[in-house]
Amino acid sequence: MLRLKQRRSFSERTGATLDRLFPERQIHLRTEGKVSFDRFTQRVQIFIVLVFFAAAGWAGYTTLTYLRHETILAGKEGLISDSRRAYRSLLGEVSEYQKKFTDLTIDLEDSHGLMLSLVEKNAYLQKSLSTVSKQLHLTQSEREAIDSARESLKGKLVAIEDKMRKIANRNFSLSDNLNTAEADLQKALAERNKSLYEGTRRSRRIKDLETRLDDLQKTEDQAVQRLTERTADYIGAMEKVVSLTGLKITGLIKNPDQPEEGKGGPFIAARPENLPGKQLKDSLDNLDIHLERWEALQDLMPRIPLSSPMTSFYVTSAFGKRRDPLNKRWAAHYGLDMGGGFKSKVYATAPGVVTFAGWKGNYGKLIEISHGKGIKTRFGHLNTIFVKKGQKIKFREKIGLLGSTGRSTGAHLHYEVVFRGRAKNPLKFIRAGRNVFQE
Repeated sequence: MLRLKQRRSFSERTGATLDRLFPERQIHLRTEGKVSFDRFTQRVQIFIVLVFFAAAGWAGYTTLTYLRHETILAGKEGLISDSRRAYRSLLGEVSEYQKKFTDLTIDLEDSHGLMLSLVEKNAYLQKSLSTVSKQLHLTQSEREAIDSARESLKGKLVAIEDKMRKIANRNFSLSDNLNTAEADLQKALAERNKSLYEGTRRSRRIKDLETRLDDLQKTEDQAVQRLTERTADYIGAMEKVVSLTGLKITGLIKNPDQPEEGKGGPFIAARPENLPGKQLKDSLDNLDIHLERWEALQDLMPRIPLSSPMTSFYVTSAFGKRRDPLNKRWAAHYGLDMGGGFKSKVYATAPGVVTFAGWKGNYGKLIEISHGKGIKTRFGHLNTIFVKKGQKIKFREKIGLLGSTGRSTGAHLHYEVVFRGRAKNPLKFIRAGRNVFQE
């Protein structure tokens, strides 16, 4: 039961977070006097965010694969260079061993010639000995010399045999070294061929991925371009409405009281990023800028009093310089006097908070509503007030009845629009609202 409650609590928190980050948005379109709405649901907004992160993740993955492939190729090229150097060194050693083997062969041939000479001498001595024995005229000293010569010959023969065995062993060792060097060289060549094959295969794979990424980028870029153009059209329409009121967009969207963030440092030109997906990233950045401005305008538009405070009215005194209705002297008129039936209903022209509700000198019964962004509206000479200070007011909510209280010559509504302490012509706001609302 506790787990079920925890799961419900987690689901509720998740849903609340999604509702706060991705609230449902509506776009108002007015065509030939008809107003229609396009909805951006929460799922559509989440889908757009997921597409953006998927594209960014894919671009990062392909970049990492490309860099890693370059590193592997560089390592393999280094191994190939080392193998070539080792091969050249082995060839030098083999050449040296062949030279030594040739010298040993020459020595062996010399020793063989000496041995043949000794054999011939031995045969000659045997023959001489045979002759001497037959003659029986050899002396004891001659016999000892002959024995000494035999021993000497035997020693030389043993030395020659040892030398021959050493030469044979060295020949076997050289043969083993040559076989080992050849095996190492074959292994290095096999690894080089394998590296070249892997490099070719990865290059083909990278080209295929780049082609697919280009196709995806073209498709996504077209979609982003269409969305950017639509957003720009919406922004242009809203900015046109705001410009008709006489307000400046820069003064409404950017907060002049907020200090500029501290920035600085030396200028170092950035290197161009020729990575796949850069064009799509730039398009998404451009779309993000347009969406931020569109969201700022979406937050601003409901705060601008574009509606008329009365269902039907006629202008009894315009905004600006006029002759005072009581003393007939020239005076400045900072509002719009709107005539109508006595006790006609008066409505709020935009949502906001009541900052004043009561009697105020020449205004008589007055209501002042703050709509945010420095915009306020005032409704004077009312007969009846239905709201109180601090109350939140909805758009087109009934706030009072038309009257003639205060300094007035008859039933009418004194309507003012104030932006950051300066009065604006309310008639411009009403006319601008006709491009948005259907009268």
